[in-house]
Amino acid sequence: METTPSSTPFQDLTEASPKPSKKTTFTSFMTAPSFKEDTYFVSHLKPSEKKALQDLRDKLLASSDSSNPVSMWGVPLLDGGDRGDVLLLKFLRARDFRVHDALNMLLKCLAWRTEFGADNIVEEELGFKELEGVVAYTHGYDREGHPVCYNAYGVFKDKEMYEKVFGDEEKLKRFLRWRVQVLERGVKMLHFKPGGVNSLIQVTDLKDMPKRELRVASNQILSLFQDNYPEMVARKIFINVPWYFSMLYSVFSPFLTQRTKSKFLISKEGNAAETLYKFIRPENIPVRYGGLSRPSDLENGPPKPASEFTVKGGEKVNIQIEGIESGASITWDIVVGGWDLEYSAEFVPIAEGSYTLAVDKARKIMGTEEAIHNTFTSKEAGKMVLSVDNSASRKKKVAAYRYFVRKCNNTPSSEHQLSPK
Repeated sequence: METTPSSTPFQDLTEASPKPSKKTTFTSFMTAPSFKEDTYFVSHLKPSEKKALQDLRDKLLASSDSSNPVSMWGVPLLDGGDRGDVLLLKFLRARDFRVHDALNMLLKCLAWRTEFGADNIVEEELGFKELEGVVAYTHGYDREGHPVCYNAYGVFKDKEMYEKVFGDEEKLKRFLRWRVQVLERGVKMLHFKPGGVNSLIQVTDLKDMPKRELRVASNQILSLFQDNYPEMVARKIFINVPWYFSMLYSVFSPFLTQRTKSKFLISKEGNAAETLYKFIRPENIPVRYGGLSRPSDLENGPPKPASEFTVKGGEKVNIQIEGIESGASITWDIVVGGWDLEYSAEFVPIAEGSYTLAVDKARKIMGTEEAIHNTFTSKEAGKMVLSVDNSASRKKKVAAYRYFVRKCNNTPSSEHQLSPK
């Protein structure tokens, strides 16, 4: 069947799967109720929660030195302002509004930040340039404006790289310091105000992650982040989850609170794009995960928006970009999550007697390939047709594309969040 994509945002991306007959730790984890982000408007709190907030303020004031105002991330905690209340509420929620426990957690966190030098760590040069943008990094935003932090430890499958980073206790300490630095950069992007963006999204790629070798580092990172960054993560998405994840989960599960577990979302291997598209627009998703975003894109301001569509099993989709003038240049990006289908691009002239030109010859795109980026300059007026042929598959796939047309006089002609025809 041949069709053109709808301009309506895709819906119902995941097919229902049979529920497992036997309840296990892993299936319980996968079917945990989803986390709903809490309000930070004091007026929306329950009376008991308002009282807990005031009690925490009073106890923190009583335990603090009046000559040295208490603050975190540049936000005063005791000036009665909304931003301070946002941070205090994070500690209260992390301890289920038990004021004594929240105060202890807060005081320990303040002491740790001083001892660790967390306030100034963003400016440090820790010597992990080769890991920037690979192992841990912040890239783009989700659909609700949360900064997205990506973690991928597959590079440490290489023994030489593993020894270079984790070879001894000092190296491990330096790596943990770098991980805190990356997280601090993300936290500095938050608003810390009611109605603002007050938490991050974390995406953890488990592909090729050496489970045994990273056990010590993983446990230390989890413990450190959970103790000192309460309620900083709105959702944690695991992608490329391997079959042995249940064993891995049993290792770090004791270090997690039930509230933290409720924020988890699991995506099995090969479904990264399908999962991420639900929460993040494709122009904000790195190309390695089925999106359209390359590191250099973010250097030039906000990413150019893309249109999303689905390719059903057994379906061929033709995307027609019309109105291209003679001498104009058209640049496009296109991607299908998990590809494993045939792609082609051709230019169809308007003039009678002219021949269709194969710009990208039809070829099979493997599942591991990234988004296609190409440019074509027309010698005559016509239209560009991008085709993705999923006829050989029964699986529905998420996809996205965008284009930009520049006339021959270098004047931008069109730049679209597309309404395909």
